[in-house]
Amino acid sequence: MIDLYFAETPNGQKMKLFMEEAELPYRGVKVNLGKGEQFDPAFLKISPNNKIPAMVDHDPADGGEPVVLFESGAMLLYLAEKIGRFIPTDIRGRAEVLKWLFWQVGGLGPMAGQAGHFLVYAPEPVPYAVDRYVREVARLYGVLDRQLADKTWIAGDYSIADMACHPWIKPHASHGQKLDDFPHLKRWFEAVAERPAVIRAYGGVGDTYAGRKNISEEERRILFGQSATTTGA
Repeated sequence: MIDLYFAETPNGQKMKLFMEEAELPYRGVKVNLGKGEQFDPAFLKISPNNKIPAMVDHDPADGGEPVVLFESGAMLLYLAEKIGRFIPTDIRGRAEVLKWLFWQVGGLGPMAGQAGHFLVYAPEPVPYAVDRYVREVARLYGVLDRQLADKTWIAGDYSIADMACHPWIKPHASHGQKLDDFPHLKRWFEAVAERPAVIRAYGGVGDTYAGRKNISEEERRILFGQSATTTGA
């Protein structure tokens, strides 16, 4: 059994997507970020970066003590290797999946997250920041659109690269993007969305950024007011 600590964010959704695709038994533990549950001492033992997702695998392949992981990219890679699916075993196929997985965790996710923050959560408009991040997300969409011009899936067969990227394309409107501008990306996005496991994973959850968020000052402090010395909410 795997304990999956998540929230309905793109990074949280990508892990639910993997669990459903792999049909792995797991216990979902929802973490209420607005209430600061990510700073609970028990959770920090699992995820010292106080972020979701995180997981505990109580049945690791070596039969030893539970494996504890945070960082969604590491989790996807660990699980794909554990079950022997969604990542190729040959060196070239594996390299292709890994480079697009790392592209997502190092580029698409952080840049789209910043676009979403300044478009949705910032207390007042910051035009320079909005322009900077919306343009960069558009550039990244263009990179992925060109990659998909002659491919059904991002890195050959359907893989953890597709699972990592799809939840970050889902909030495209809140990131200032129109999928019609990226026809190959749009075709791929719709193909992933039609997969039964993906439908189950999202469970009717729409764009988690949709609409400008009017959050309280306390929620803002908890979500965005942390510093190097912060140990709790």
